[in-house]
Amino acid sequence: MHHLDEQTRTELEAAAFRRLLRHLDDNKDVQNIDLMILADFCRNCLSKWLVTAAEKRGTELDYETAREYVYGMPYSEWKAHYQAPASDEQLAALEARQARKAATEDGKGES
Repeated sequence: MHHLDEQTRTELEAAAFRRLLRHLDDNKDVQNIDLMILADFCRNCLSKWLVTAAEKRGTELDYETAREYVYGMPYSEWKAHYQAPASDEQLAALEARQARKAATEDGKGES
């Protein structure tokens, strides 16, 4: 693979992240619970990851500000307009995924 200098790599990753946010914004019908079921992350996770990245750089970024960046609006507004109640099927699928994940993590380190 072609070696990228650190600045170029950072710029490309930032551009890809911004594109991911635009994609999520263009697909508001995709619920966070669906993302959690399929990929084990959601918009809120991205917000938390931004806060953690800021902390590691010694930069202050509160969770609500990060969520507004990720959602493109205050979370309360996004939730009121776009978040649907989770169905029983979605809740069961998320619980099953979390159980599989816990079982996999419990099995690590065992011989």
